[in-house]
Amino acid sequence: MFEQAIFYAFAGLLILSASMVITVRNPVMAALFLVLSFFSSAAIWLLLEAEFLAIALVLVYVGAVMVLFLFVVMMLDINLAPLREGFARYLPLGIAVAVVMVVAMGTVVSTLSPAPDQEAASPGPAYSNTAALGEALYTDYLYPFEIAGAILLVAIIAAIALTMRPPRSTKSQKPGQQVAVSKGDRLKVIKMKPESEQQ
Repeated sequence: MFEQAIFYAFAGLLILSASMVITVRNPVMAALFLVLSFFSSAAIWLLLEAEFLAIALVLVYVGAVMVLFLFVVMMLDINLAPLREGFARYLPLGIAVAVVMVVAMGTVVSTLSPAPDQEAASPGPAYSNTAALGEALYTDYLYPFEIAGAILLVAIIAAIALTMRPPRSTKSQKPGQQVAVSKGDRLKVIKMKPESEQQ
């Protein structure tokens, strides 16, 4: 009973923080509410005895991704007025998608929930969910795991290539071309008659 109350508390906090992410006007506050939703999700993972997933969610998303996102939001001066213009226009479509997602999740949860008379067997103290997760990743889901890694590698290379591309508006020196220049490229000698001979 106590565990169920904690679950409902964190689930309500997760729904509230996720709704604030998409409704708040300040992007920094939206990022902070996203951090709160990640912490709530990690608490729910802990209740499900998936400690590795909870720690990975906090370390990877909160510790790395959200810090970078906050830096990007605070360092870039983004004009958010054009981004908010189409909010009311797409609101009915968003509500319809949200209703479909809630119905789909409710259907999945209702089909996967065990019968009331069946109790889930608690694993022993020697059980390691990290080992079970690793075994599932590297046996049953090896190919999807490798494909996801390849996609992330391509995304990282593309991000680095886009970052290293020089902007077209700036003029920068090229030392390689400066060293390779000869005297004839820099100096042009013109022979002219003296001024007295021209007259």
